[in-house]
Amino acid sequence: MAVHTLHTKQIIRATRQEAWDFFSNPRNLAKITPPELGFEIITPDLVPQVREGMMIAYRVRPLLGLPMTWLSEITLVEPGVRFIDEQRVGPYAVWHHEHEFHDLGDGRIEMEDKATYVLPFAPLGDLAHAWLVRPQLERIFAYREKAVRQLFDCSLSKG
Repeated sequence: MAVHTLHTKQIIRATRQEAWDFFSNPRNLAKITPPELGFEIITPDLVPQVREGMMIAYRVRPLLGLPMTWLSEITLVEPGVRFIDEQRVGPYAVWHHEHEFHDLGDGRIEMEDKATYVLPFAPLGDLAHAWLVRPQLERIFAYREKAVRQLFDCSLSKG
């Protein structure tokens, strides 16, 4: 069983509050997710900002268009600074995603994402990582980077 990490950084033109208001609203995730994933929130009456203990159910089609339910729990919230979501049901054996916002002090925010994950069905899942899972995650986060840049008219910095 291999533990994998995907780490990205992006600089956006926004105040800390603007960035927090957008990224802490679970409904905005659909705006920055590639359409081919068929992302859909299925939690009824979802509140507009994450809070600790919140459970969010999604339907997503990550492989061959087959629908899959993904249930995330928000395990930590530091308003304006960071939040963490962890998969409870879904395609990964483990998924831990940290979202952090660093104020650069000049009307820009550095948004940092760190996803730590383990694939199911080891060792077969580990074999699929290099040729299927990692490239798909990189495409998803590249799409997100582009969508965020368009939404915030931002300059980009990768890490």
